[in-house]
Amino acid sequence: MTTPRRLLLLNGPNLNLLGTRQPEIYGSDTLADVERVTAAAAAAHGFEVRALQSNHEGVLIDEIHAARRDCSGIVINAGGLTHTSVALRDALASVDLPVAEVHISNIKERESFRHFSYIEDVAAVHVIGEGVPGYARAVDLLVEVITGRADG
Repeated sequence: MTTPRRLLLLNGPNLNLLGTRQPEIYGSDTLADVERVTAAAAAAHGFEVRALQSNHEGVLIDEIHAARRDCSGIVINAGGLTHTSVALRDALASVDLPVAEVHISNIKERESFRHFSYIEDVAAVHVIGEGVPGYARAVDLLVEVITGRADG
């Protein structure tokens, strides 16, 4: 069976407010910008992207489960669920797909409750604090994991 040339891009709670939510932390780029940057990076490697943002944990988990059918990897910024959701972590661990964890801000330099990530141990790739361009780097690194080579 050939590997699907599709990535799942998931953005969690409050990321729909990018561009207006705390621009001093998250910048002025919007969720549409995130999706555009991610899709362009994936296309450069011959991949397409299915994107979903939800403020609801169960919706994100259902989408992770569905990715088993037609995706070869997952790029996720779980937002605040990063620090609270064992269920989201377990869903990522259970689908046997490589995961790239992305955070726009540097969670290790913010409030102490943000320093821990439930996703960290199940992700093959971590891009933290690089802003929206970090999504493109996450795609590049994830494609390298998927294909087993640096040139995608």
